[in-house]
Amino acid sequence: MQIIKAAVCHEFGAPLVIEDIQLASPDMGQVEVTLKAVAICHSDIHYGEGGWGGNLPAVYGHEAAGVISAVGAGVNGFAEGDSVVVTLIRACGTCPNCAQGKPTICDIPIDGLKGPIRTADGGPLEQSLACGAFAEKVVVDQSQIVKIPDSISKDVACLLSCGVITGVGAVVNTAGLRAGQDVVVIGAGGVGLNAIQGARIAGARRIVAVDMTEEKLEIAKSFGATHGVLATDKAPWKAAYKALGGRGADAVLVTVGTIPAYSQAPRYLAPGGKVIIVGLPHAGDQAQYEPMILGALSQGMIGTKMGDSVIQRDIPWLIDLYQQGRLKLDELISGRWRLDQINEAIADTKSGSAKRNVIVF
Repeated sequence: MQIIKAAVCHEFGAPLVIEDIQLASPDMGQVEVTLKAVAICHSDIHYGEGGWGGNLPAVYGHEAAGVISAVGAGVNGFAEGDSVVVTLIRACGTCPNCAQGKPTICDIPIDGLKGPIRTADGGPLEQSLACGAFAEKVVVDQSQIVKIPDSISKDVACLLSCGVITGVGAVVNTAGLRAGQDVVVIGAGGVGLNAIQGARIAGARRIVAVDMTEEKLEIAKSFGATHGVLATDKAPWKAAYKALGGRGADAVLVTVGTIPAYSQAPRYLAPGGKVIIVGLPHAGDQAQYEPMILGALSQGMIGTKMGDSVIQRDIPWLIDLYQQGRLKLDELISGRWRLDQINEAIADTKSGSAKRNVIVF
């Protein structure tokens, strides 16, 4: 076991504590990655607030990039020195879901308390989301990483691990958007902006962003939104209907975890359209909608985990788009912070003004 620094959660809702933890060497099929950057995702914040349960103490963080520093037995296609992104998608490759090309919902259960990290005195420590990337190093399964060009900055590359594949994937993989269709994206944060540029890349006719401030709507337009609607309007779906030329949307992507957004989402739909559930509320929260209307208009609601991405397929494609100048990544970064500033970075993210804050090692 080696000693590394990590930001540890000891109490839900309390600041993370920077302290020494133990990290095991990579086992069969695992790699050790020395991290260069990790972004702060709202999922990490929800876990840290206790909104989704979990064990304590815990190390969160799952949107990371770095360099492989050790390789376990049975690892194929990776070597020390490779630049990689690290994701939470751990896939066995053989269960029914993996065999259908759905590795984000792999059937094999993961016990975070049996992962490679321990407290400094050897006690149990949860490796949250199979990553625990608010740390100097991680040990993860080889299915969770994808090689990236050395030329791409790690602070930019780490965004591909979650926010980008979730937003773009929700449009391309889950909604199956066709060129010429119309989209409403509720929430213009980090994931929402990626859903917007995913819709642009997919050839959407019109893309309406819905958010709380004019400032965020202007940012959304820079990522490809054709129109902006304030969520504070009395009936924002009516403004979206007008922006779409007098019709509803073929796909409504809810990228925020707020219940009013989910209760209102079906109102934006055209007949035959569908709501894509992207941003997740706290466990136990419930939205309201009228099943009769959904049934009568052949509408639907569908969830998506990580944009239903296949990382070995989707991340190289997104990197290529970035290198062509067709995918914005640099513009997603609101701020760069040190590990010892992580609580400040989290507070800034919770303020709602940040697109993505990145911890740089």
